[in-house]
Amino acid sequence: MSVPIFTSIWKLNFSLRTKYVGFGQCFIGTGLKRRLFAGHGVQWVPAGGLIRPPRFSGRSPPRPSTTEMEQETVSGSAELRAEAASYRCSACHGDEDWGLGHPIRGRAKSRSLSAAPALASTREFRRTRSLHGPCPVTTFGPKACVLQNPQTIMHIQDPASQRLTWNKSPKSVLVIKKIRDASLLQPFKELCVYLMEENNMIVYVEKKVLEDPAIVSDDRFGPVKRKFCTFREDYDDISNQIDLIICLGGDGTLLYASSLFQGSVPPVMAFHLGSLGFLTPFNFENFQSQVTQVIQGNAAVVLRSRLKVRVVKELRGKKVAVPNGISENGVLAAALDAEVGKQVMQYQVLNEVVIDRGPSSYLSNVDVYLDGHLITTVQGDGVIVSTPTGSTAYAAAAGASMIHPNVPAIMLTPICPHSLSFRPIVVPAGVELKIMLSPEARNTVWVSFDGRKRQEVRHGDSISITTSRYPLPSICVRDPVSDWFESLAQCLHWNVRKKQAHFAEDEEDAHEEDGAGRAGSQACGPAVCTRDGRT
Repeated sequence: MSVPIFTSIWKLNFSLRTKYVGFGQCFIGTGLKRRLFAGHGVQWVPAGGLIRPPRFSGRSPPRPSTTEMEQETVSGSAELRAEAASYRCSACHGDEDWGLGHPIRGRAKSRSLSAAPALASTREFRRTRSLHGPCPVTTFGPKACVLQNPQTIMHIQDPASQRLTWNKSPKSVLVIKKIRDASLLQPFKELCVYLMEENNMIVYVEKKVLEDPAIVSDDRFGPVKRKFCTFREDYDDISNQIDLIICLGGDGTLLYASSLFQGSVPPVMAFHLGSLGFLTPFNFENFQSQVTQVIQGNAAVVLRSRLKVRVVKELRGKKVAVPNGISENGVLAAALDAEVGKQVMQYQVLNEVVIDRGPSSYLSNVDVYLDGHLITTVQGDGVIVSTPTGSTAYAAAAGASMIHPNVPAIMLTPICPHSLSFRPIVVPAGVELKIMLSPEARNTVWVSFDGRKRQEVRHGDSISITTSRYPLPSICVRDPVSDWFESLAQCLHWNVRKKQAHFAEDEEDAHEEDGAGRAGSQACGPAVCTRDGRT
């Protein structure tokens, strides 16, 4: 083949089913293109983004067959750069998945953005559709594209394929029981006996749980009670000693368990033994088989995002130095910044941060900043900053939309705003919200974190909120989607109404005839009466 002919073929290589991968800035050609240029020794660079014509050997390229022209796969010898690993092609709308170090030819097509599965058996649990949605195209028209950030590599596993696994067998479990509920004493005893005697696990409980008179007076529970490891909230740090958390109670019990871990949270298995139970999907009737399944590592898990909240307060009056890590008045992670004279407190919040007017009769007046820019001023009873998990709690009662916990977002919901146009909004999970008292505010506001640690916020204080790096891994009964809709139906009675009854056959015929009669009379126009009474 002559050089001009080859040059023409080389210029047309982009039209031969070339597919661009947006995240990795590379394109992947088909087997047809490999055959066209293999005869001339063209350097194949699927990850480099360029194909350069090499020296010609004088041989003509083989003519591709019809089957080869229809092929949509490439050879497994092609390699991808790390920037393009684990991401699917943006031009094929998620029909092909390319991964580093894995053969491409013959792989099952998938829409998943997930990384390589942690378990060998994870493939059988994969869903047909990814919860991430399709990978967006990052080239727009013939010349425009998104500027790539070389410092950022997106590597997020598909939530639909997330399964619980253990590096080592779990040995210690924290059992959180709802306080002041006598109906939970028997389930609590049965669970603890099963964990200790059947699974030989170390059980941690709060010290005040064992001080319950019903447990103290139970002589049969005495030998088991001596095996417990106890701790006290705000005094003992057990974050590095717990492998698994089991909650017995309602949603408040799960929120309390989350507050005990200001960093990484162990997997949480929540049994529905409370009043609502939106976040507690497990029933206690068959707890033994369910706990065994979780201990073996064969369970689906949903990562519920939490909010990282940083409260900065000006020290007023007498300045008291508070050492790092020591709690003051029940506030965790208190610290003193001696240079600027401010007190800093940090919290991990699962549901919401609520800023309200407290006992004052005046409207609350707070400024809301997003990444340093003032976006609005809230005048009303207050504002709710919630996670997707918290969207079905206080935010839902305030008129916000309910968001699935796998959706990365932060919700901003006003409480009784003095404005007809102030609607709840959803912002990206990566932004930072900062809330401060407006200079025109007539009174202070109060803030609470998942209904706890309520405190006053004055002029000069600030509340910074962003998505935390430490989500709460909540174990599912089936999968994240099914469990969520089951909770919507069972707990909140979402879209519950009487269904419309269908027509009987005779009524349907009569209805159609009646409708046809009305249509005919309308088509003929209104009747006109003559003087003699005829129409």
